[in-house]
Amino acid sequence: MSKITFLGAGSTIFAKNVLGDCMFVPALSGFEFALFDIDEQRLKDSENMLNNLKHSLKANITVKAYSDRKEALRGAKYIINAIQVGGYKPSTVIDFEIPKKYGLRQTIADTVGIGGIFRSLRTIPVMMDFARDIEEVCPDALFLNYTNPMAALTGAMLRFTNVKTVGLCHSVQICSEHLLKSLEMDHEGIEEKIAGINHMAWLLEIKRNGQDLYPEIKRRAREKQKTKHRDMVRFELMDKFGFYVTESSEHNAEYHPYFIKQNEPELIDKFNIPLDEYPRRCIAQIEGWNKMRDEVVNNAQLTHTRSHEYGSRIIEAIETNIPFKFGGNVLNKGRLISNLPENAVVEVPCVADRSGINPCYVGDLPEQLAALNRTNINTQLLTIEAAVTKKREHIYQAAMLDPHTAAELSIDKIVAMCDELIEAHGDWIPNFESSKQYSNSY
Repeated sequence: MSKITFLGAGSTIFAKNVLGDCMFVPALSGFEFALFDIDEQRLKDSENMLNNLKHSLKANITVKAYSDRKEALRGAKYIINAIQVGGYKPSTVIDFEIPKKYGLRQTIADTVGIGGIFRSLRTIPVMMDFARDIEEVCPDALFLNYTNPMAALTGAMLRFTNVKTVGLCHSVQICSEHLLKSLEMDHEGIEEKIAGINHMAWLLEIKRNGQDLYPEIKRRAREKQKTKHRDMVRFELMDKFGFYVTESSEHNAEYHPYFIKQNEPELIDKFNIPLDEYPRRCIAQIEGWNKMRDEVVNNAQLTHTRSHEYGSRIIEAIETNIPFKFGGNVLNKGRLISNLPENAVVEVPCVADRSGINPCYVGDLPEQLAALNRTNINTQLLTIEAAVTKKREHIYQAAMLDPHTAAELSIDKIVAMCDELIEAHGDWIPNFESSKQYSNSY
């Protein structure tokens, strides 16, 4: 029996979306959906939910929950990864509260920035454990990574394991539609070209019937900036750098050094930036789940509509050999984007078919866009270096190279903040060695 294994299956709603989508794929008839999570109750909830969905949709699949990760992975053809190491408490709270003591404010803190660095340091060791199991019990499996920080985690898997990995995020497929809807423009029949890095890919071209829509987009965006709205950071970046970025304004506010500044607090109001947004979302999700749990988990009439997530469509393309094009995160091997580093993870058009995942060559990005990407790639590469070498100085260097952190804090404060974060996270991250150079300097 062929198997799809879901790691982090306690993410019940996301498991419903991705594995529920897979129930609509005739080519997956007879597959086992193997579930694994370290939270036994959430694992049981997802098992019950998927069995109810299976019966409602009359899907010819088997749902099985595992307490042993290696057995869940054994013989898997596809692996979906949706874990969160450390959870909202204690880790997300630590990622926000300690930097706040140093005057460093964040919005989401799950990609780069000081929060993204420490989220990577918690998660990469777990991913390396996954990789050792995968290499032993299902070496040919395709690993579909949905977990953030996307670029750092996917890069670690592709560079330091033998696991076939692609990173998936939904910001690419909703980018143009959301942009045009927000500007009251028709989004049907669009031709687009998107490439860059995860959460900072660029809408390089947007056309309809060969006509460039950017002039009208920029005209309307400048008009919309006269009143408060939720996308002010992205519109400002488009105005100054020429192109729209795929991920939200709350994310991009902390990827760049221009928007969240202690000495210019008026920028928060000017660009409508939601500080501490991710903790608010976490609390809302926890409260929401407590209210809706029975409706989702124990609902024998539970139904599902196929979502916009890429996972099921990639698997379907490989199983049927009917190509599917999507925006994927892959290693920049062979310089898919020729003015970004080869060891970076880039988000580029990819085609899935029976041969696997085939990324497309993009060439040079406009230089100003490549430059903005490189500022975040620097931190991603040093974060991977820290996780792999276990050297504390690379944590410091990753933080020093982060645009937002470097714009706000001195080197001494960055080092002190990192030390405090390392201590607060305790066993959630491995021990890191301090070199003589750094212990003498600081």
